[in-house]
Amino acid sequence: MNKIVIIGSSNTDMVIKAERLPVPGETIIGGEFLMNPGGKGANQAVAISRMGGKVSFITKTGNDLFGRQSIELYKSENIGTKHIFSDAENPSGVALISVDAHGENCILVAPGANGTLSVKDIEKARPEIEAADLLLMQLEIPMETVEYAAKMAAARGVKVILNPAPAQLLSSELFKNLYIITPNKTEAEILSGVEVTDWKSAKTASDIISAKGVDLVVITLGSKGAFIKEGNQYYEIDAEKVEAVDTTAAGDTFCGTLCVGLSEGMNIVDAVKMACKASAITVTRMGAQASIPFRYEI
Repeated sequence: MNKIVIIGSSNTDMVIKAERLPVPGETIIGGEFLMNPGGKGANQAVAISRMGGKVSFITKTGNDLFGRQSIELYKSENIGTKHIFSDAENPSGVALISVDAHGENCILVAPGANGTLSVKDIEKARPEIEAADLLLMQLEIPMETVEYAAKMAAARGVKVILNPAPAQLLSSELFKNLYIITPNKTEAEILSGVEVTDWKSAKTASDIISAKGVDLVVITLGSKGAFIKEGNQYYEIDAEKVEAVDTTAAGDTFCGTLCVGLSEGMNIVDAVKMACKASAITVTRMGAQASIPFRYEI
């Protein structure tokens, strides 16, 4: 079993599920409240562990109740916590999530300590990163930190996988240090300038993204599935047909499961197929980490 390191965010998610999402200025009465551990980095770490992968998590929390609770939870999930740093001044990250009856969500994040995960912290974790086979990151931590870690890892032959969420533009330097990039439709459009609505537009977008310096592009298309560009080869992977109730951690489950498949020696097509199965199970359940399946379920 190859080792996976995640550098990313740790949040506490406060979720309200209602019939529909409010418009600006509107208050909707009625709904179900849930409080769950979340954050893209943490969700992906949990997904990797539950899928049978060996994972260490590099993140930063506040010196508060949410931070302490999250570390205990990661330990219970068999996630390496040696390089979870504590910020004495800023609180742990919090996300406010609204979910409608169709499973669509709207998320507002206060990064807190996630926003102070620094290059100095990454240096302290250098031995952990350089000893990994795969490094998975997202964009809920400072971009400077992401770029520094990607360069460090790539220089030592570690395969860097970036989930470019939340959506934003990326530097050419970062692209050159990536092994795989996994945007969703919105992120692919920002990175390529092409609106992604179907397989054809996904192919066009993947060509543009790939030309920036990353050979392997995996675009997730929600209920449609995932599109893969590997060198000059293209693959369309259909999604499992399910009734979605909450899409919150679907992308994180996909990325974590993809990494586990690759760490086990699967080719990209088989790894993406497994990731599609896992994320399909996730959307049938409420919550972020609470909805992430175990390996025996797929």
